[in-house]
Amino acid sequence: MADLGAGAPPEETLSLWKREQARLKTHVIDRDTEAWQRNPDFSGLQRVGGVDVSFVKGDSVNACASLVVLSYPELKVVYEECRMVNLKAPYVSGFLAFREVPFLAEAVQRLQEKDPSLVPQVLLVDGNGVLHQRGFGVACHLGILTDLPCVGVAKKLLQVDGLEKNDQHKEKVRCLRAAGATFPLVGDSGTILGMALKSHDHSINPLYISVGHKISLETAVHLTHACCRFRIPEPVRQADIRSREYIRRNQGLPGAPALGQERTLKAQWQEVCPPGVSTEPMDKGRPRKLLGPGPEADLNAAATQAPRDNEAEAGDQLELGLLKAQAPPVSELADCGELQPLSTSSLGSGIAGPHDKSYNNPRSWTI
Repeated sequence: MADLGAGAPPEETLSLWKREQARLKTHVIDRDTEAWQRNPDFSGLQRVGGVDVSFVKGDSVNACASLVVLSYPELKVVYEECRMVNLKAPYVSGFLAFREVPFLAEAVQRLQEKDPSLVPQVLLVDGNGVLHQRGFGVACHLGILTDLPCVGVAKKLLQVDGLEKNDQHKEKVRCLRAAGATFPLVGDSGTILGMALKSHDHSINPLYISVGHKISLETAVHLTHACCRFRIPEPVRQADIRSREYIRRNQGLPGAPALGQERTLKAQWQEVCPPGVSTEPMDKGRPRKLLGPGPEADLNAAATQAPRDNEAEAGDQLELGLLKAQAPPVSELADCGELQPLSTSSLGSGIAGPHDKSYNNPRSWTI
């Protein structure tokens, strides 16, 4: 394997990560499993979630993990949580989940325990699903861990299995004339790994949609398009906007921030989901184990910081800035106190995260 540079995880850790991805991949379901998915208008779908991780500028360790839940089809935010987290694992292409997913899964777990009526029925993830070097991206990882349907929504093409952003690909993109237009992403293996989607009439670059868990590609594309007011689907867009706003408001605090915030917009939820409408959450099943980010707790992550697999291009950043200018201001949110680490049993047995005491001891990990 090529040298990953200073501060990169040791080969032993990368090997463990690969084995864990291979093990969890066997649990991925790439077909529709929920009744609402079989209805053309998604009748029965009431709550769509979005997750994102935003970074403090110039800091590769401190980040804000956010979860938002929107009503469907109104796309109004009915719940949000933002928490500052410390990312101990460095960025390594193809292993983003080991850096970010434990914090996102814990956010879902907290909501399940606190207010099951607001648990999303599907999650849109800023990242890839089966469109991945080993067929198991961050959307698959989060789907398996939460047992929720998940959709990978990437802003940039991950070039795997022969997929390239070459002239042929660019010509296909130019042929996407109207919102909702698509073309399949077929790898050299002959497998359809995802779909390029023109999500908005005025967007230049497509989104790259792939299956995460418990949803078909066709449904994933249809749902993503239905959630787009702009180029980025509203659940992911709101998660990004609110996490960045939280960082801006808390960057001046002394010391490492460890504050959480959340807002449950009960009035809005009651407005879009009147009494008598079922709000029961989905099954809370969990996989048995999730390998943690690795034993190098004090890695020089700054030295290995790299763009995420799906990082937006410069044009996307400009578009996101324009979208944020149109977004309603985020009001001051209630402080919910210090982030309390969850036990390894809270998300399934044997789940090790960077805040887990067993994290620094590779011998304590089990596969």
